[in-house]
Amino acid sequence: DTYFFAKGETDRKILTDLYQRQIKALDEAWAKRATDLPYQNKYDALIMASIIEKETSVDRELEQVSGVFVRRLKIGMRLQTDPTVIYGMGDSYNGNITRKDLRTPTPYNTYTISGLPPTPIGSPGMAAIRAALEPIDSAYVFYLHDADGIVHYAVTHNEHVNNKNKYLK
Repeated sequence: DTYFFAKGETDRKILTDLYQRQIKALDEAWAKRATDLPYQNKYDALIMASIIEKETSVDRELEQVSGVFVRRLKIGMRLQTDPTVIYGMGDSYNGNITRKDLRTPTPYNTYTISGLPPTPIGSPGMAAIRAALEPIDSAYVFYLHDADGIVHYAVTHNEHVNNKNKYLK
C-alpha cells in the first residue's frame, strides 16, 4: 500500500500511523471474516497475511493462495512456504534456498514446523489481510509459480508433481 506523509514527519509518527492503519484494516477484515478459519485470533490472521503477502505479489492470486494455506492448516499439513524459510535464515540468506535450508529447523521454517510461525514475516497490505480472512474455498492443496510467474494449482500430490515436471523444466 502507498501512504503519504508530510515532509519532516518523525519516524515515530509515521510508524504509529502505519501501525494504526494496519490495526484498523485487520479489525475491519476480522469483522467480515469467513467462518471456520483455523485462526485462534486476529494476530494469527496477521501472521497468515504476512505469509500470503510474501508468497505472491499478484493481487488476483491472494485469495486462492490463502485458500491453499487454510486448507493445509485444516488438514494438519505443514504450510511449506519458502518466504518463511528465508525469514528464518536471516542474514545467512544469499538469494538461494537449498534442500538443506528447507530441512534446517528455525521457529519460522514451515517445512519443519506445523502451523503458523510465531510472528509475522513482513508487513502485509490490506489486500493480503482481506485474503487471509476471506480465502477462496476450493479443493486445491498445492500450487507452484512457473518461470513466467503464472500460478498452477493442484488438488493431489500427483497433480502437483506433474505440474512441477511440466512447468519447472
